[in-house]
Amino acid sequence: VKTIEKAKLDSLLAQLAQNYSLLVPVDYNGLTQFAPYSQVQEGVSQLYLDGNVTVSPKTAYLPQSEAMYKFRAQGKKLAIEEMAGLDKQQVLFGVRHCDTKAIQCLDKVFLDEKFEDPQYRNKREQNIVFSLACNNPKATCFCESMGIDRAHAEASVADVQVYDFGDSYGFEAVSDKGKACLDKLTGLGEAASKLPDQKPQAIKFDPAGLPEKLKGMFEDPIWDEYSFKCLNCGTCTYICPTCHCFDINNKIRGEVGLKLRTWDSCMFNEYTLMAGGHQPRAGKKERVRNRFLHKLQYFNEKHDMSLCVGCGRCAAKCPVNVDITKFIRQVLGQ
Repeated sequence: VKTIEKAKLDSLLAQLAQNYSLLVPVDYNGLTQFAPYSQVQEGVSQLYLDGNVTVSPKTAYLPQSEAMYKFRAQGKKLAIEEMAGLDKQQVLFGVRHCDTKAIQCLDKVFLDEKFEDPQYRNKREQNIVFSLACNNPKATCFCESMGIDRAHAEASVADVQVYDFGDSYGFEAVSDKGKACLDKLTGLGEAASKLPDQKPQAIKFDPAGLPEKLKGMFEDPIWDEYSFKCLNCGTCTYICPTCHCFDINNKIRGEVGLKLRTWDSCMFNEYTLMAGGHQPRAGKKERVRNRFLHKLQYFNEKHDMSLCVGCGRCAAKCPVNVDITKFIRQVLGQ
């Protein structure tokens, strides 16, 4: 593990920005998210490495709104033009381990063996992930209970493992892309021998058997309890690093148009509204039930992994305190 003093981190990030497009976690007037490092250099935002950001790095793979292709009417014919992908490698610095697991979940959806999304594939290939280990979890974090290692990120996603040693950062390449990236950097010092200590997470439970337990709970009264105060505002789905549903729309001006995909939410009434007016999820109960079962049962049955990564964002930001960890522990009797 090669190290650099924290005081010299800006110089290292500046080197990365010279060779790659660079996204870093920032605080912009109280909103924490990933943004171009140029914002930090220009003083627009401040580098934020104190905890997980509110808006996950999912946006670097599945933007909130994205053009899928252009089209142009030519008489009775229609010409279609594919959108160009990233033409330069992009570094995501400071991605937490729960979010690397979330990217692995997105891979199951967009890199399916039968149907592969070319735009997502382009971003996966072009992005280089510097994953930052968590020493000081937030009060709402529960990633360890969901099987995530806070010291070592998902090897299929992370390219460089970053450690916080207090007065310095350590860097360890875990992929060929990561090694090639580190080889371009100067100023890295001697190797560290001992990994930093990690404070324990406040929320702990054993999720073993949860998908099986939920199979028999479709009509359980618990759904009335947890949907009663839900506002269907969609906050939980928009800040979730694994929610991936989207709507497709056209933006047309004259004979030229764009086919756009934009994030959608199963919390919204229109999400499952059918052309004839039928609504299979007519109320809050049906929508909350679908969200929780998709996270904790359905995705597990299809891909043998949970769609909840324990980042705690939904519990932290829900305006009426609907808490998925409370739900899990109640189902399991813990």
